Amino acid sequence: MGPVPLPTKNRIYCVLKSLHVHKDAIFHFEIRTHQRLIDILHPTAQTINSLKQLHLSAGVDVEVKL
Repeated sequence: MGPVPLPTKNRIYCVLKSLHVHKDAIFHFEIRTHQRLIDILHPTAQTINSLKQLHLSAGVDVEVKL
């Protein structure tokens, strides 16, 4: 079945702009983690091996559960 989008996890970090001068000025940084679920019906051993050996770009992870 196609990729099912799971809820996005948002992590927000607040950092003071300056410790001494601008105490009310704050920078906000956000990290969003997007997850997708792919359900494979009737997987074969070759399908599972090819998913485990898949080469992806940095920051992208694949987790295979049986």
